[in-house]
Amino acid sequence: MKYTQTTEPQTAQMLDAIGVKSMDDLFAPIPAKFRLRGDLNIPRGLSEMEMLRDAESLATKNRHAGELVCFLGGGAYDHFIPTVVDALSTGQSEFLTAYTPYQAEASQGILQLFYEFQTMVCLLTGMDVANASMYEFTTAAAEAVVMARSITDRSSVLVADTVHPDTRRVIETYLAQLDLELVVIPSKSGLIDEAAMADLISDSTAAVVMQSPNFYGCVERLDRVIPRIKEKGALSIVCMDPISGGVLKTPGDLGADIVVGEGQCLGVPLQYGGPYLGLLATREKYLRKMPGRVVGMTTDKDGKRGFCLALQTREQHIKRERATSNICTNQGLLAIRAAVYMAVMGKNGIAEVASQCFDKAHYAADRISKIKGFELAFPKAPFFKEFTVRTTRDVSRVMEACRQRGILAGVPLSRFDNETTEPQSANKLSDCFLVAATEKRTKEEIDRLVDGLQAA
Repeated sequence: MKYTQTTEPQTAQMLDAIGVKSMDDLFAPIPAKFRLRGDLNIPRGLSEMEMLRDAESLATKNRHAGELVCFLGGGAYDHFIPTVVDALSTGQSEFLTAYTPYQAEASQGILQLFYEFQTMVCLLTGMDVANASMYEFTTAAAEAVVMARSITDRSSVLVADTVHPDTRRVIETYLAQLDLELVVIPSKSGLIDEAAMADLISDSTAAVVMQSPNFYGCVERLDRVIPRIKEKGALSIVCMDPISGGVLKTPGDLGADIVVGEGQCLGVPLQYGGPYLGLLATREKYLRKMPGRVVGMTTDKDGKRGFCLALQTREQHIKRERATSNICTNQGLLAIRAAVYMAVMGKNGIAEVASQCFDKAHYAADRISKIKGFELAFPKAPFFKEFTVRTTRDVSRVMEACRQRGILAGVPLSRFDNETTEPQSANKLSDCFLVAATEKRTKEEIDRLVDGLQAA
């Protein structure tokens, strides 16, 4: 028996309805090398004893960040997570479930947690309203672009070259089937080239997407850039590190229209690359255009406080032409973790984390820049907790030498060579790597990193 019961005539009818001639035409956007041809080469099934033995042997090959000194960054960071976060979130069977509640039957407790999460995201971003989270940062950025198009009804979007290349790729994927042109703003010395942006922005620009601190770790001059965007009637979309809100002015305070970010730093472990947590906040006047869902506070018939899903703008809940996105759920469990983390840390705690990140990153940058053959790639640009190092040595060999010492020294940038317009050197980023120093890193660990780089 076939797994799917769709008949050949039914398949032909569906293909005809959407305007393609064959299944190959339907899947044409997917490169041929990634499409399955023929039967799956699946080995015989294992017994439980064999499976456990195999799984244990594979597990012993893993080394997690807690076993190494981790200076990795580029979007995922090794921050300290208080024990109480585990105890009050994933340690509770009421929350740790295979089902993410997103319908109206969600309990009052979970709805209140989402409401508190939204409130604290607004405080960190300086915005009026936030949704109950997105899948992760890159999805949130792409959804923000679609949201801006819906608000402005314009035909192009500018994305800064200093936005993470992976995020730009996801935005490009989102826009592939939309009538919306994507234009990349070149960078200069690690920051947005403001003169180039002024030339590119026009009356057809729906939004400008920028990241601060950006992909290189540099803090953009949002106070200068955002007013220029507003002059053209476009929206400013700012991608931020939520922890940076502890020491830097928030994007909302600087006039941003939509703010997105990665919530992994708010109590979510690195966990081998995901799942993570997308943040999205905006001005109250754009509330109706937000993707996802928004939890609101109300009173019941007896006057008691209660919580409800106040806004769900996907096509399952409202007429399709009025829907803003097909995002159907969120990272509910991770939003709960983030809510607990932010509540536990408080305003002063997050400010302390941010301050330590800033101080330790600058100590590390100062020490590394004094090693022969190493320098800061963008010495004049301010940075928060992450910075780009350029070296005359072979980056991959340097990283491996440090790994042998139990140190994850940074993220090599060679794989992004073809995705940057940064004209700093002939070989662009192949001689660079990112270094991130969080509050977890000690002076002794930073000194070990310096010794490892020096000896590599």
